[in-house]
Amino acid sequence: MLKDEIEALAEQFFEETVQVRRHLHQYPELSFEEYETAAFVKQQLDRLGISYESMAGTGVVALIRGEQVGGKVLALRADMDALPIQEVGGRSYGSQHAGVMHACGHDVHTASLLGVAAILNAMKATFAGTVKLIFQPGEERLPGGASIMIKEGVLRNPEPVGIIGQHVMPLIEAGKVGFRTGKYMASCDELFMTIKGRGGHGAHPHQNIDPIAITAQIITALQQVVSRQADPRTPTVLSWGKIVGNGATNVIPDEVYLEGTFRTFDESWRAEAHLRMVKMAVGIAESMGATCDFEVRKGYPFLINEAKITSSSRAFAVEYLGEDHVVELDIWPAAEDFSYYSQEVDACFYRLGTGNKEAGITSAVHTPAFDVDERSLKTSIGLMAYITLRQLEG
Repeated sequence: MLKDEIEALAEQFFEETVQVRRHLHQYPELSFEEYETAAFVKQQLDRLGISYESMAGTGVVALIRGEQVGGKVLALRADMDALPIQEVGGRSYGSQHAGVMHACGHDVHTASLLGVAAILNAMKATFAGTVKLIFQPGEERLPGGASIMIKEGVLRNPEPVGIIGQHVMPLIEAGKVGFRTGKYMASCDELFMTIKGRGGHGAHPHQNIDPIAITAQIITALQQVVSRQADPRTPTVLSWGKIVGNGATNVIPDEVYLEGTFRTFDESWRAEAHLRMVKMAVGIAESMGATCDFEVRKGYPFLINEAKITSSSRAFAVEYLGEDHVVELDIWPAAEDFSYYSQEVDACFYRLGTGNKEAGITSAVHTPAFDVDERSLKTSIGLMAYITLRQLEG
């Protein structure tokens, strides 16, 4: 049986995949700087005898062609970049690059796709079709490596009928996976705002135009875009993560600088909300004698899991893992540049459980203590290989 054969190969390549993951974890590289990572991926593909080409600077695209007649083309994607985070100490496989860490699991994604490549390459005499392996740079930084690879033709020659990706999820127990059909992850825009007033002595506010007080009014008012203007059926998030008003206890500054994020799941509302936020902020500032410079830096679109490929992939996951190891996902307001692929071709982006409460592996992604239960790698490589071959059968 196909399941038995893949399970055996997943067991065979498991330890090797763990070692690949640990190597990648030790030598993380930031977005669009994945030179050594790309070289390592190519080295592993050379070892397997799989042909590849470079794309988008540090991206790698490989093909595995089944030896049976006919068949479709299916793409699989893994991202390779790390984050500017200092990892906690004490790990034998901890980051060797100060201030850089695989805190979002991209080392797992890349190692897993290499493990899947090993399984599929070992089975290529048994299936028809072509598997396109996409090792992508720059997921963590605008404009997103996916958008660049698409512009450079990653979804052409040959053109896939669908694309599948996965992402680690510490909230899900290792050995389990999660799926959601339809809109899953949000669009993501970066907001930059500067309120300019007139600073002065804090004891004489009437002589000044206080940008801190005006900023407080703007922050409060802009939440109405979420609470009163957004359709309740369209989840919307507006958050400010950085506010700089460089005064003192008795000094009102000349200006206040802010950075934030806006996220939603509807492109029409997204564009409208951008205009409303700018108009509201500028209007409030001007009404109080200040000026407002408001930049909306448009980021990733929302991610949509196409119904047919996602429901069938979920069904294949149940076949491979069992119903009790496949969970339903809630909508997720974080963003992913896999969304660019989902806007171009039928896509399925699912979650790989990597948590283990008993072992203390519970830290969230993008934190210094993030880690994974490495047993999840066996689930990862076996399941993705199984889903791939079952999709190629259809």
